[in-house]
Amino acid sequence: MNLSHIKMVVTDMDGTLLNSNHEVSDQFFELFHKLNRKGIQFVAASGRQYHSIVEKLRPIKEDIYVIAENGALVKRQEEELLVIPIQNQLKNSLLESIEEIDGAHAMLCGKYKAYFDGRSNLFLDQIKEYYEQFEIHDDLNHVSDEIIKIAVYHTLNAEEYIYPELQKMEQQVKVKVSGKHWVDLNHPMANKGNALQKLIDRIGISTSEVLVFGDYNNDLEMLQLSEYSFAMANAHPNVKKVANFETASNDDYGVERILEKLI
Repeated sequence: MNLSHIKMVVTDMDGTLLNSNHEVSDQFFELFHKLNRKGIQFVAASGRQYHSIVEKLRPIKEDIYVIAENGALVKRQEEELLVIPIQNQLKNSLLESIEEIDGAHAMLCGKYKAYFDGRSNLFLDQIKEYYEQFEIHDDLNHVSDEIIKIAVYHTLNAEEYIYPELQKMEQQVKVKVSGKHWVDLNHPMANKGNALQKLIDRIGISTSEVLVFGDYNNDLEMLQLSEYSFAMANAHPNVKKVANFETASNDDYGVERILEKLI
């Protein structure tokens, strides 16, 4: 595997770059600076909120690209490079469908702030990890902010209890299982692969010069873009089928091991 021509590294956050304690390793930051000196671009691509991503990567936030909310928002420093919102009428229809699912909790994600209803107080400590900026609203239908993603949380298993109920709406919206407890709903064109392709085109490099890491179903499109696609050892089976290579788990420095080879 010859990585000498790689010009961009793209990695998911949870289950990939972050360990099980939601931490970025000191080793990664050391490797990042070596990559930066070689002129290799770095992209953090996550289903997380923009503010949550840059908080995890605070020491390097001025030097990276961020693909947030599964590709609905792309930023470099203060410049918005891509924004793909959900139409307001569709948002309301989705909220009605989610309301009918037992144990499901909807969260509206604006570009820079999330909105929860009062029921979210029951598990607020868990979701604070993913949302730096948020407000509690009694009725989410009254939120006037432009919404770029609806995240749906289930306390037991999102793939088992939420995805089957929302799968029928895939003609209208992108439905992605993004973690054990999460299903994400985005505009059909909002996915990490589409966002990454637009970023690659903007920078002027080819997909053969990009190295990508991921672990869950919301990473599939961006993994399919690159010949150098890596599934984590802890990845969902769907991801391992799509990726061309596998690395160690997120708790065993899987990303860092490959970056060391790249350097």
